Amino acid sequence: MWMPTEREKYGVVIASFRGTVPFGLSLEIGDTVQILEKCDGWYRGFALKNPNIKGIFPSSYVHLKNAFVKNKGQFEMVIPTEDSVITEMTSTLRDWGTMWKQLYVRNEGDLFHRLWHIMNEILDLRRQVLVGHLTHDRMKDVKRHITARLDWGNEQLGLDLVPRKEYAMVDPEDISVTELYRLMEHRHRKKDTPVQASSHHLFVQMKSLMCSNLGEELEVIFSLFDSKENRPISERFFLRLNRNGLPKAPDKPERHCSLFVDLGSSELRRDIYVTVHIIRIGRMGAGEKKNACSVQYRRPFGCAVLSIADLLTGETKDDLVLKVYMCNTESEWYQIHENIIKKLNARYNLTGSNAGLAVSLQLLHGDIEQIRREYSSVFSHGVSITRKLGFSNIIMPGEMRNDLYITIERGEFEKGGKSVARNVEVTMFIVESSGQTLQDFLSFGSGEPPASEYRSFVLYHNNSPRWAELLKLPIPVDKFRGAHLRFEFRHCSTKEKGEKKLFGFSFVPLMQEDGRTLPDGTHELIVHKCEENTNLQDVTRYLKLPFSKGILLGNNNQAMKATKESFWITSFLCSTKLTQNGDMLDLLKWRTHPDKITGCLSKLKEIDGSEIVKFLQDTLDTLFGILDENSQKYGSRVFDSLVHIINLLQDSKFHHFKPVMDTYIESHFAGALAYRDLIKVLKWYVDRIMEAERQEHIQAVLKAQEYIFKYIVQSRRLFSLATGGQKEEEFRCCIQELLMSVRFFLSQESKGSGALSQSQAVFLSSFPAVYSELLKLFDVREVASLVQDTLGSLPTIVHVDDSLQAVKLQCIGKTVESQLYTNPDSRCILLPVVLHHLHMHLQEQKDLVMCARILSNVFCLIRKNGSEKSVLEEIDVIVASLLDILLRTILETTSRPQPSGPAMRLQFQDVTGEFVACLLSLLRQMTDRHYQQLLDSFNTKEDLRDFLLQIFTVFRILIRPEMFPKDWTVMRLVANNVIITTVLYLSDALRKNFLNENFDYKIWDSYFYLAVIFINQLCLQLEMFTPSKKKKVIEKYGDMRVTMGCEIFSMWQNLGEHKLHFIPALIGPFLEVTLIPQPDLRNVMIPIFHDMMDWEQRRSGNFKQVEAKLIDKLDSLMSEGKGDETYRELFNSILLKKIERETWRESGVSLIATVTRLMERLLDYRDCMKMGEVDGKKIGCTVSLLNFYKTELNKEEMYIRYIHKLYDLHLKAQNFTEAAYTLLLYDELLEWSERPLREFLTYPMQTEWQRKELLHLTVIQNFDRGKCWENGIILCRKIADQYESYYDYRNLSKMRMMEASLYDKIMDQQRLEPEFFRVGFYGKKFPFFLRNKEFVCRGHDYERLEAFQQRMLGEFPHAIAMQHANQPDETIFQAEAQYLQIYAVTPIPESQEVLQREGVPDNIKSFYKVNHIWKFRYDRPFHKGTKDKENEFKSLWVERTSLYLVQSLPGISRWFEVEKREVIEMSPLENAIEVLENKNQQLKTLISQCQTRQMQNINPLTMCLNGVIDAAVNGGVSRYQEAFFVKEYILSHPEDGEKIARLRELMLEQAQILEFGLAVHEKFVPQDMRPLHKKLVDQFFVMKSSLGIQEFSACIQASPVHFPNGSPRVCRNSAPASMSPDGTRVISRRSPLSYPAVNRYSSSSLSSQASAEVSNITGQSESSDEVFNMQPSPSTSSLSSIHSASPNVTSSAPSSARASPLLSDKNKHSRENSCLSPRERPCSAIYPMPVEPSQRLLFNHIGDGALPRSDPNLSAPEKAVNPTPSSWSLDSGKEAKNRSDSGRLLSPPVPPRPTQTASPARHTTSVSPSPAGRSPLKGPAQSFTPSPVEYPSPGLISNSPALSGSCSSGISSLSRCSVSETSGFETQATEQWAPGSGPGYGAADEPARRESKTPPPYSAYERTLRRPAPLPHGLPGPAASEPPALPPKPLAARPGHLENGARRTEPGPRPRPLPRKVSQL
Repeated sequence: MWMPTEREKYGVVIASFRGTVPFGLSLEIGDTVQILEKCDGWYRGFALKNPNIKGIFPSSYVHLKNAFVKNKGQFEMVIPTEDSVITEMTSTLRDWGTMWKQLYVRNEGDLFHRLWHIMNEILDLRRQVLVGHLTHDRMKDVKRHITARLDWGNEQLGLDLVPRKEYAMVDPEDISVTELYRLMEHRHRKKDTPVQASSHHLFVQMKSLMCSNLGEELEVIFSLFDSKENRPISERFFLRLNRNGLPKAPDKPERHCSLFVDLGSSELRRDIYVTVHIIRIGRMGAGEKKNACSVQYRRPFGCAVLSIADLLTGETKDDLVLKVYMCNTESEWYQIHENIIKKLNARYNLTGSNAGLAVSLQLLHGDIEQIRREYSSVFSHGVSITRKLGFSNIIMPGEMRNDLYITIERGEFEKGGKSVARNVEVTMFIVESSGQTLQDFLSFGSGEPPASEYRSFVLYHNNSPRWAELLKLPIPVDKFRGAHLRFEFRHCSTKEKGEKKLFGFSFVPLMQEDGRTLPDGTHELIVHKCEENTNLQDVTRYLKLPFSKGILLGNNNQAMKATKESFWITSFLCSTKLTQNGDMLDLLKWRTHPDKITGCLSKLKEIDGSEIVKFLQDTLDTLFGILDENSQKYGSRVFDSLVHIINLLQDSKFHHFKPVMDTYIESHFAGALAYRDLIKVLKWYVDRIMEAERQEHIQAVLKAQEYIFKYIVQSRRLFSLATGGQKEEEFRCCIQELLMSVRFFLSQESKGSGALSQSQAVFLSSFPAVYSELLKLFDVREVASLVQDTLGSLPTIVHVDDSLQAVKLQCIGKTVESQLYTNPDSRCILLPVVLHHLHMHLQEQKDLVMCARILSNVFCLIRKNGSEKSVLEEIDVIVASLLDILLRTILETTSRPQPSGPAMRLQFQDVTGEFVACLLSLLRQMTDRHYQQLLDSFNTKEDLRDFLLQIFTVFRILIRPEMFPKDWTVMRLVANNVIITTVLYLSDALRKNFLNENFDYKIWDSYFYLAVIFINQLCLQLEMFTPSKKKKVIEKYGDMRVTMGCEIFSMWQNLGEHKLHFIPALIGPFLEVTLIPQPDLRNVMIPIFHDMMDWEQRRSGNFKQVEAKLIDKLDSLMSEGKGDETYRELFNSILLKKIERETWRESGVSLIATVTRLMERLLDYRDCMKMGEVDGKKIGCTVSLLNFYKTELNKEEMYIRYIHKLYDLHLKAQNFTEAAYTLLLYDELLEWSERPLREFLTYPMQTEWQRKELLHLTVIQNFDRGKCWENGIILCRKIADQYESYYDYRNLSKMRMMEASLYDKIMDQQRLEPEFFRVGFYGKKFPFFLRNKEFVCRGHDYERLEAFQQRMLGEFPHAIAMQHANQPDETIFQAEAQYLQIYAVTPIPESQEVLQREGVPDNIKSFYKVNHIWKFRYDRPFHKGTKDKENEFKSLWVERTSLYLVQSLPGISRWFEVEKREVIEMSPLENAIEVLENKNQQLKTLISQCQTRQMQNINPLTMCLNGVIDAAVNGGVSRYQEAFFVKEYILSHPEDGEKIARLRELMLEQAQILEFGLAVHEKFVPQDMRPLHKKLVDQFFVMKSSLGIQEFSACIQASPVHFPNGSPRVCRNSAPASMSPDGTRVISRRSPLSYPAVNRYSSSSLSSQASAEVSNITGQSESSDEVFNMQPSPSTSSLSSIHSASPNVTSSAPSSARASPLLSDKNKHSRENSCLSPRERPCSAIYPMPVEPSQRLLFNHIGDGALPRSDPNLSAPEKAVNPTPSSWSLDSGKEAKNRSDSGRLLSPPVPPRPTQTASPARHTTSVSPSPAGRSPLKGPAQSFTPSPVEYPSPGLISNSPALSGSCSSGISSLSRCSVSETSGFETQATEQWAPGSGPGYGAADEPARRESKTPPPYSAYERTLRRPAPLPHGLPGPAASEPPALPPKPLAARPGHLENGARRTEPGPRPRPLPRKVSQL
């Protein structure tokens, strides 16, 4: 049975549990669990990381821990009872663990590894704490380390700053807000501005001396040298090196490592140097022989220096090599370091051995204890300590030192009878009075143990040697008296014996007879001569002699003769026990000389402070002894001396001696009667303040009052103890009188002189220190009353003396910080005084820093849970006194501009923060009663209104992000909790006082604004927190956003009809609130929008304002990352549900739908913009949003903004053409007017004309960069017209030159034609703007199908590529996935006029092939019915799909949606006709190019001829005969009679073309290809015979092969005018178009030997790309296929290769023939190209009213196919000219029939798109050469479909030949046109689709680009309203008028809508 647990409440999982049992809870090792119930070895509970999931788990898997249960029962909370540091460590490490892994993912390796080490370190420290074996100090140290590392990690990871008190986390609820603020501020300041250490230390490690020829031991001496004062500032660090230059004791680090300690900040400057002197131990001369002398001397070797400034960078100077220098003359050795520092190069140079000193140096900061902790390894291994010379900056009590520093300076010696100077060595001993030498008290430096004697280095042959060697003598005090120093001088011989001969000595006593030590300074000692063997052990023999020249002057001159030789030393004593001051000794021995007491007391002030503090206790005993001896006589002088000593301790140098005095007062002071004299003298001084002229001495007395009162109090206590409390009243009266004198003195106002106010200030600054002393004798209330009276006596005039006011405030501050104020009894007495002074200063806005500090201290004493009566009363007083002024102060400080300096700015922020903390603390302490009293205290509603406005404003300030540092989340949450509590109290006052007739908009608006920004705070967005942090916040405060949201809703409902005041102003703020991803908050707030709609509907009958505001704000808010898909659905569902019963439901539904659709697009846009690179998805999404703003919302400003966003995207992606089209959208909204426009986006304030000009120029530039020069030309003309109208010829000239440069670029630069791809996006996982839609995309340069597929799959990495081209079914549409269907499509140019015109260069035509394309086509072959294996063409059908876009490409995007799709099926016969038509056209084009020598290489023609002839021989065309010319087919398809005839006609035409082509081929074929040509000729005759053609004259009588104009002729009367379907027909000339090539449907290629030969000869074969693209062939025969399949039969089919733009013209054609794109291959049945209108017109049969066929989708047999004599016929040029002159169309001779007399006008007027006139009858043939019609007619599209692939071999090879749009034949024929022959075929046939299509709002410019083409320069043009777009080919003559009244029907420009005015944009 499950039982609730009593003790087992909390545990840690020690083994992972899978939770496989029923109701099992899955647990990971390390999880913490809360246990609810237990049963038979099982627990039931939940993991704290996920408390919502409860389950069971084995009890053995959990280690139980002690915990405290809070709120026992259903909602109990478990708090572990372990150390709070451990708890914090555990939770922090859990959070870090997750973030640490993310660092690895984000590739932040450095922080990843550092955090890893820190985490391991924390875990080790945690183990130490958990073991519990640490000492108290060690535990404290470990916790300090832990918290330091936790703080570091939190800071690095951007986590919150944790407030701590003594290393433990602080609960904000347990302390006041001001205390919390201080903790946060202290930790923040510690983190941001580390405290500058006042103490510094230099670590030195000697490594080696690098020298080439060392061989001798060395001594290295380090010291610090002040070059400014020319003196050493530290002791020496001395170490010895062996012969190899390495330390002699490497195992003892203290011998080669030292720490120079106690360097002050003033000593870290550039002129402080580390000096290194090196002494060698060896022979006198470095080059002497080894056996010359066995005695070793100390000799100078070298010196190195380094400025300490080089170490200030903070980096360790490891392996630093110092250059070692040597002086040029040894006599300069004593100052070599100074010469090096001063760079006196003449006095030193590098040592002969180029020695280098390798050292390691590091500068450490902090006190020595801190250094010991942080660098414990250094101290544990051992390091010597090198101290400063003398005392450090701060002398610590208890510091025991007795060091005498002796510097061996120099000597002056005689030659001593020698011819050369001596080699003098000095030996020094410390000798006791007994004559014994003191052992081991002579220190050379810190690295070496003290020695018993010292030997100086020797300077060679120098009678005036200078050593400057510093020695330290740490002699004990008891050894000092009677001891002396003896210096012995020896001459060191350089002879072989190397003996040292004594020749003199000096000595000096260490202490004088009166007890004073040797005075500091330089002493000139007498050198006493002696014999070599003189015994100096008997000190009595020489101690009586004079020792110093200074002493000698006072004696007789009997020994003057011995004073020629002198020796100088400098002494310096650093002792805490000995003194050199005689006055000090006299004072201490006052009893021996009573008569000198007065003088001694007077001289005390002249004695150095260090001497006084050395003997502080003795001095104080002396003073009070003298006072006891005769208080009347010496009382005043003793008092003054005591004041002097007390004030001496205020000095920072002696500050640490205050505890010594405190100890003395507590333990050693015995003056029980002293209090009387002290009070008496103190009162005397206070009474004299008003009269005294000089206040300095009185101020010194007042400054010392703290210790004076300490002595008074201690003396009184001693007296009370001794007498049992006698004279208590007398004492109280004395104190009262003293304080009365003080109050009187304080109450005086300074009149003119500032001396009085200075004295008042001195007293006030030290008065609070007296409180604690008075409390030792008086009751708390008594002291409080005394202090209250004293402080209350201060003058109240604030602006009299600012300095005094500041001191008064400091006194108040110290009072609040004192022990006296902490007592509640005294606090109630002192608080009114404190508040009174604070109020005065805050009123004047003075001393705000101090006021803030005082207030903080006041609130720190009032605990949060302080509900006792005294606290409530204090709050009452504070609220009444300070709340209003506190609010005003915060408003004023935050509204001021921040100071400029960083220190001032920091102080400013601290002041504001402290005031804010005080306000929050006060508000948190206020109860219902306090709030009620506060609200009742306002006399009028105006006062209440002002207060509410003020406090709401302050709250808004508190919510600002900059109010607290970003990691102060704890402080922000506390502040928000206080704010929301206060707002809940105040909202009642708002409802009661400011509704209905008292409604006040301003205060309600302020309330709502506050509530909105409260909810939107970053620190309240719990979704961004880690789970553990979120859990803690919710447990402590709940979700404050929901609370405030409910309050907003409640207040909104109370407004009633006043809601209208806030519509639409509050829509944006409320919308921002609802976008927060908190379901409860959204459910509360979204219904407000329904309420707004309802009230707006009541007011104005609609809610346009609501809609407009919603839309405006949605865009900006969602672009900031707010909102999500859930919000969209919730918004939609809640509001739809709300408006179900409303009368305005329909319009409401419309608004909601519009807003929802906008959200869809904005969410898609935001998601797309998160990606890094610009891709199609970003651009497409922006286009979708832009169009939505334009078409559905009509939001012009947003529309323009997104135009520019799209423009920027295009520029980034280098889509310059699309960028130009995009910017044109804005351009179209502007007019050429002078209307001023405001500054907008990046545009300055300018006129509309100027902005439009700027836009034009920018667009032209982008068209130029995108190689869309034709569009740029049109814009150049437009802007040129404007310049011309303004007579701005300068700019006009530039524009014309620009236009000319664009024409040059068209002709000179190569342009690549892009591929086009159809993309279908299927599935519900795509964004809304793509979902289940199909688009056509314009590919990038060189981008083929595979590359495009890869790019799309890269943009949509989760998409699945569909492997078929069929339309997907509904299951794909609704799938929760992404499917991409991609295949290539062929563009169908709308206008064919330029493409079909002769002589137009390819450079020009290429533009019209791929620009302004609305229609695209895709063909899919399939078999219908039973497939004939012998002849597959019988059943091979083609499904042709035409796609129509919403906008032409290129445009504002690289892709546009498909608006309409049309699908038709083409029969096998129609397919065959198209294939033959296209193949014939291809042959004609190649022959023409060869004839006119446009073809550099004949190989393409060879291959094409070979492919057709060879395939035909092997069964190519014959398969068509077998399929369609058999009796069975003709009988079963009677309706195809005309088509069959047309097919036969095309076959015969092909034979004729081949014959002519072979003739041309023979003329140009190279010699090595003659065999192949012969073979082709032979095969051609075989082909003719297979077609049943013996001679052409049998059906078409051909003239001899004679080509006057390069063309074969057809006899005019060779065929009848009409033929039966099975008869021979005149060959109809088809449109000379270039048809895009497609991939072959056949797997075969050239199958004959000729094919192989062509390949071998030309080096060309089937393009590898095409072979790759071939589809499975329906037949494996070598049949020449007439059909070809689309390259897009499957979506995965790759597109073919394209000619490289880098190929030379010479090889371009051959290359293109083998690598043709789908559009370039000429014969495509799958992609029929619409011909140019002028050539699509098929003329009617004579006398027949049949009309030409114009439907672009009709199959070939359905169109009226008229016999068309070919333009490459054998008619002579004369005949053609005659025909032209008659005004009729140029036509070759035909068989006898009535002559065509119909005028062009007739034919033009008879054209109709009506299908009624379809007839198989033939009309007059259209000329092969197109008419140079000026205006394109996009309407009558008579397609010439053709196939470019083959089902077997043969014709497939033809399709690889390049086709030029303008052949040579056409060029020649065109020249023969007569006037009037052309312009009759107008553009009256714009198809219904184009006419009925409503252009999108941005298509105006595209319509402009489809305008008629202009005439070239110099030719007369038609009267047109605007210049045409492209020049036509020049004509020989133009007709003056049109015959029979025919008029040119040209498509007039559509009425362009006037540009809408853009409001100042």
